[in-house]
This record gives sequence, structure tokens and C-alpha cells, in this order.
Amino acid sequence: MNLENQRKNVQIAYIGGGSRGWAWGLMSDLAAEQSISGTVKLYDVNYEAAKQNERIGNGLRDREDVVGEWDYEAVPTLKEALTGADFVIISILPGTFQEMKSDVHTPEEYGIYQSVGDTVGPGGMVRALRTIPLFVEIAKEIREHSPNAWVINYTNPMSLCTRTLYEVFPEIKAFGCCHEVFGTQKLLAMMLEDMEGIENVQRSDIKVNVLGINHFTWLDQASYQNIDLIPLYEKFVDKYYVSGFEGKKEGHWMNDHFASAQRVKFDLFKKFGLIAAAGDRHLAEFMPNTWYLKDREKVKEWKFGLTPVDWRIQKGKELHEKGKRLAQGEESFVLRPTGEEGVLMIKALLGLGDIVSNVNLPNLGQMDGVPQNAVVETNAVFGHNSVQPIVSGGLPAPINNMVLRHIHIQEMTLRAAIDCDRELALRAFTQDPLLSTLSPEEAEELFEKMLFNTKSYLPGWEFEAVKQ
Repeated sequence: MNLENQRKNVQIAYIGGGSRGWAWGLMSDLAAEQSISGTVKLYDVNYEAAKQNERIGNGLRDREDVVGEWDYEAVPTLKEALTGADFVIISILPGTFQEMKSDVHTPEEYGIYQSVGDTVGPGGMVRALRTIPLFVEIAKEIREHSPNAWVINYTNPMSLCTRTLYEVFPEIKAFGCCHEVFGTQKLLAMMLEDMEGIENVQRSDIKVNVLGINHFTWLDQASYQNIDLIPLYEKFVDKYYVSGFEGKKEGHWMNDHFASAQRVKFDLFKKFGLIAAAGDRHLAEFMPNTWYLKDREKVKEWKFGLTPVDWRIQKGKELHEKGKRLAQGEESFVLRPTGEEGVLMIKALLGLGDIVSNVNLPNLGQMDGVPQNAVVETNAVFGHNSVQPIVSGGLPAPINNMVLRHIHIQEMTLRAAIDCDRELALRAFTQDPLLSTLSPEEAEELFEKMLFNTKSYLPGWEFEAVKQ
């Protein structure tokens, strides 16, 4: 197949194709793209949800405001989705909202608070234990049915999901995508307007060097045209350190579970001298719990929020009803650019122009001071059938030591999940900084409670002796 035909017959397998968030976002981005077309096969453990998205996606084809030509097909098996795929997108919820509720809120019984609970901390750890077995199976299926496909992962915990894919299938062509760095680029653009009066700066105009692991990324270089942004950022932090900064949305963090006033980011700059490039809700969870997450009042002091799972449950119900209306034509699908770069990456991999973006890949030397093959987040160049990580240097020792701690916990978690090693999982769990105020006995008690609450997703683990 020549390149032109390939671009007009792109085959995408979407694992998690019943999604009412990321899947709809992909539909919106593909609808606005006319240089590629093809078929998206939607696979989901909830086949009816995938079928619903099939109807929604195919309902876009005849709209005048849609230039992308895509067919959507729900399929009942992973094999059917993967066979013939050029690209595989993974965006799944590992478990249910009930398991997530335990991840986030059971630790609160022990005075441990989490703002997200999907990457590190007790919630991220237990989420990983039930997610890794799923990714083991996904990697095996990709190896069997689409070994040459490019695999784009959006599922958290990002580092461990991506690491699992490579552990099972070392030759896989996979990378993990996260938009957290984009938010920091937007903040730097707002800083230029606030501090220098430079308006209408686009996120993509801010050039950065990215280092770290997912949700714990750092910038040691940032520039706009000929302006070095690090010295300007220092002044910006001094100006807004106490009040925080939200641009024109002052006080928004109190009304939006996903917003913050950047105070954690500013504090980390003062402590370590580099720009922390993830959002405050994620950054806080990588630090000892006494820093930003000691209690609800401390969280308010730092001007971000704890995202309650009950809110996610209610939001899920609303999206479920919206999905029915969209599928039945009772509500029009609103096209909204997501700001994600997945479609741009697909185009680049098909030879339609190179791009540079931050991605999660095994470390092959692009980042100094961390183990080989640990999944790190740096920039990479996307070109025709190629993703080349950019050599990004290393982090200063005080930051790198924190990164290393989490990498080693992640590696223990990976081995524990694959080997069903309860003792190793406990050791990883108790070494997380968010549990630094618990005694070993309290940490083990919490671990057993959380493990029991997610037991149905842990094949091979024993639970007979565990108290409910």
C-alpha cells in the first residue's frame, strides 16, 4: 500500500471504545482532520457502550462542519479490534468507580488525603496492582495480532502502564501521552502577558526541555522567541507566591475540582529552582503528606482541591444519559478541539510533518541519573514511522533523588503485580511519601483494606484470611 492509500485507509483500534470522555474527544479531533481517514474499531468490556459510540461517531459523517471521513465499528473482541490496526489507542478505567472510591477515600480513615489518587500514593499503588494484569493481557494481544502497530496510551498510572507494555512485549512501539506539560506552557504564556504585556502567545510557541516521570515532570529550560523564561518565572513566582495565580479566573479553584492557583508549583520552584511542569493536584501527591496534603485545611491553604469520587460518579451518570441522547439524535454532538496531540502524532507517524512533544518512553539514555528502561517523560521527535526521544540531560540531585524513589517504588509494584507478590507490594506501598506519618502497622492495615476492596481485579492473590 502506498503512502497516499495508507493515509486514506488508517486503521485505529480503540481499547476503551465505550469511553464518554477520551473517545468523544478523539471523534471531535478526527472530525476536523481531512488529511487522513479510515476506520476506528471500538472495543470495550461494555460492548453496548462501544455500540453507542459507534452510532455517535457514524452520525458525524454527513455533517457540513465535519471534514474528516471516518467509520466507527464496535467489535466484541480485542482480537477483532487489533487485527490490521495501524494504531492502537488505550484509554480505559481500570475497575469501577467503587474501586476508585476505595483508592481515594479509604486512606482518609487514616488521615491520608489524596487529590487524584491515580498515579502514586496508596490510591495510585492499588490502582496499579489491578491495572498491570490488564495491560499484561493487552500487550500479549498486541504482540499476537498487531505487532507493528503504534500504541498510544492515555491510561493512568501512565508510567506503570507503559512500562508493563514493554515488560511483556519489548519490541512494542508504544508511548504514553499526558497533557500536564501543556498546562504549564499555557501558564507561561499567561505569565508573558501579565509580566511583559505580550498577548496572544500560543502554548506551542513556548519551547521547553522536559525531564522527569509522568505527573512529576520538570522544566530546566523554557523560552519564548529570544526570551529566557526562567528568570522571568522567578519574578512571577515572587509576585504571586502568596495569592496564587489563576489569570482571569480568580477563585476558580474553589469551584472546579481540577483547577488550582499554582501555589504548589510556585513553592516547588522556590525550594528546588526548576519549574514543576505538572498540575498542583498531581505534584502534591509525590511529596510527603505534611507538605501539601496534611489535611483539608492545608489543601485549601495551597489553593487546590481534593476530587471526590462521588462527584465523578455523578458526572458519569450525566455522561451516560448524554450518550443516549447523542446516539438517538436527541442532542447534537458539539465539536470541540481537545488540545491533545494524538491526531498530530498519528499524522507525523504517517509522514505528514514532524512534531516535537513530551511523551513517556523507556529510558534509553535520553535522561541522565535514572535507570535504563525506567519509563521517563521527555520530549521526542515524531516523524515518519519514528519516535526518537530527545537527549534531555538530568535533574539536579535533590529533585532526582525524589524521582528515583518513585521509580524504585514503581519497579517494585510492577514485579509485585506480575508475580502476585503480596509482601513486595506491601514494601512498595509503605515506602510511598504520602504514608510517611503512618506506623508500619497502620500502613499494613490500610494496605490490606484497600487490597480487599479491589480483590476481584487481582487474579492469583489470596484473600481468605483478610478481614472485611
